[in-house]
Amino acid sequence: MKRQKYHYGDDPSQWGELFLPDAAEPKGVVVVIHGGYWRSQYGAELGEPLAKDLATHGVAAWNLEYRRAGNGGGWPHTFADVLAGIDKLRDVAGDHGLGLDRVVALGHSAGGHLAVWAAGRNRLGELGAPDADRQLERKNGGAAVHLTGVVSQSGLLNLAEAERLNLSNGAVSNFLGGSSDKYPKRHRYADPMSAAPLCVPVYAVHTTEDDTVPLSQSEAYSAAAKAGGAPVQFLKVPGDHFALIDPKAPAYRKCRELVQLLLG
Repeated sequence: MKRQKYHYGDDPSQWGELFLPDAAEPKGVVVVIHGGYWRSQYGAELGEPLAKDLATHGVAAWNLEYRRAGNGGGWPHTFADVLAGIDKLRDVAGDHGLGLDRVVALGHSAGGHLAVWAAGRNRLGELGAPDADRQLERKNGGAAVHLTGVVSQSGLLNLAEAERLNLSNGAVSNFLGGSSDKYPKRHRYADPMSAAPLCVPVYAVHTTEDDTVPLSQSEAYSAAAKAGGAPVQFLKVPGDHFALIDPKAPAYRKCRELVQLLLG
């Protein structure tokens, strides 16, 4: 396995690390997006074991770091970083023989939110929140890398409900710089529910014993997306919230199978 770190901006948190399998020219890329309720005390070290495991199974993995609430992130910088971090793959693909016709995301918890949100990047201008859309800086110059599928691992996919439930002591309001009463368009723009249904396949995987992110987060998103005709599947797997990022756990191994399925 080879690994190489690249920066996509000047901030210390604007980087990704590419984990490459020994096999030549892997098929597609998986973007690993870590969770932690978008807070700065949680970083890309959470995604590293997954990226390593994927590389040992023949998949090129891009373990993405981004600014979080508390270290320069939150609204709108975390969103800009995730898009810019994914787009950085276009700069590095040629050096490693990576094909970008298949790029999927594997996101855990808050990372699941960011992964599904990023998969809807083409829909953002249609959400009726032009003020929020203008605040999001895009630097791809027309060279955006589009996700072709997502595996969400106990993702926060219904921000309005997450705010109502006050999950993780107000994590949603902390992340978005205020409540939905104060910034309704910002909240709508940031919520994956707003962009549903997507045209790319989404696997919403949730552990049955998750006491960190309610099962209803994946269930509600899947129901809304499926009602709109989206290729989404809701899967329940055994384990707690962190089984999904334990390479030895059956819950994670199911996610790895889904990533391989999406990459063909």
